Amino acid sequence: MSNKRCPMTTSAGAPVANDNQSRTAGPRGPLSFDNHYLFEKLAHFNRERIPERVVHARGSAAYGTFTLTRSLRDYTVADFLQEPGQQTDIFLRFSTVGGGQDSSDYARDPRGFALKFYTGRGNWDIVGNNTPVFFLRDGIKFPDFIHSQKKHPRTNLPDPQAIYEFWANNPQSLHQSTILMSDRGIPLSYRHINGYSSHTLSLWNEHGERFWVKWHFKTNQGIKTLTNAEAATRPAFGAQQDLVDSIDKGEFPSWTVKVQIMTEEEAKNYRINPFDVTKVWPHRDYPLIEIGQLELNRNVDNFFAENEQAAFAPSNLVPGVGVSPDRMLQARLLAYQDAHRYRIGANYNQIPVNAPRCPVHNYQRDGAFAGITPSIAGNGANFYPNNRVDHGAPAEVPDVQEPPLALEHDAWLDIYDNQHEDNFNQAGELFCLMNEDHKRQLVDNIADGLSQCTQAVQQAMFEQYAHAHADYGKRVRQEVLNRLG
Repeated sequence: MSNKRCPMTTSAGAPVANDNQSRTAGPRGPLSFDNHYLFEKLAHFNRERIPERVVHARGSAAYGTFTLTRSLRDYTVADFLQEPGQQTDIFLRFSTVGGGQDSSDYARDPRGFALKFYTGRGNWDIVGNNTPVFFLRDGIKFPDFIHSQKKHPRTNLPDPQAIYEFWANNPQSLHQSTILMSDRGIPLSYRHINGYSSHTLSLWNEHGERFWVKWHFKTNQGIKTLTNAEAATRPAFGAQQDLVDSIDKGEFPSWTVKVQIMTEEEAKNYRINPFDVTKVWPHRDYPLIEIGQLELNRNVDNFFAENEQAAFAPSNLVPGVGVSPDRMLQARLLAYQDAHRYRIGANYNQIPVNAPRCPVHNYQRDGAFAGITPSIAGNGANFYPNNRVDHGAPAEVPDVQEPPLALEHDAWLDIYDNQHEDNFNQAGELFCLMNEDHKRQLVDNIADGLSQCTQAVQQAMFEQYAHAHADYGKRVRQEVLNRLG
């Protein structure tokens, strides 16, 4: 073992002579203005934090692999989905949604399941959750929804009235809120949750055929959850510690990867809008097809550099993989990249955790952090098109063009109201699948918050639950009234 000491340096690499005392005018005198190393330390310390994520602020991440076990060649040209046995490096970040970095791992909240595939033709991100649906079907309501779930703007205290008032005015949230208030609302750990793309995504093959796809990641550790009382006894950082400890011990968490696949023709007449993220595709119509295994096997080395600076975006696509007309997903194509540019900087994709593992060639220039993993524009070309593509300058790749998407209707721009679509049926079906204990937990969890709301909000929610299933509405109404005496 070497006894050679590692020299401390400034950020510019110069050796540091003393890291314990500043330079002063005598033993009791003031500092001198040539304390450049002191100034460097303090200035850097003042800038150690970047803005936390507005949502998904509290999270934990790890590296691993995706192993394909069934070829998807018939459905996609994506290079990492061709041959059984192919392995692709991945980075997976779990998170709670509503709270800040100082919140608890055991909040009753959806869990983010953000997955980055480092493929040979670029990075592909699935930015999903541990639920197959979401609260909204249109991104225009997302800021309002998140505001309603945050603390009260005056008191900075939890605000059940705002939570239920939003849901009362947006029945599209009923399916997801039923899941949230059920026994699955507080996972035991990140290892014990499923992951979902939630949105409908797409694949396209060499014949120009497109297929609509939903991705499912089924935990091999089994679903395990906590009640409110059990969660209250857990340390706020418990899920983070569980993930780190399990990987450090070699107990690598894993998920079985499955997909549901629908043709474009089937989607035209399917009884459910296949692009409505508030609804699932019933498995009896589109069974799950197992295609691979996902494993986490390496913790991050620097929590800030890798977990906090990790940037996922549904617009990170690769040849053979695309999106869908899902309204919520379409809004996220802009919002996620915009959030990263604000929070981290224009060149966030050059930070190592976000950087592709394949060569990068483009004409993007300058900005903060430019050059960490430099793009290459051959022969000094700074624009496109140019006359240097035969001498190394980047050029277009026409054969990776996604097939055209036919519009179902004439493209007249208008506002199409979907507020009154079926918001209740699938929530009612989910209620019917629950056993008696799960129904009791669901009703108790709803009543905890709803009992603190105004009568108008209570009445609106009673009606929603009853629309989903008469017994659902009856039980919630009775439990709230019981609590009000």
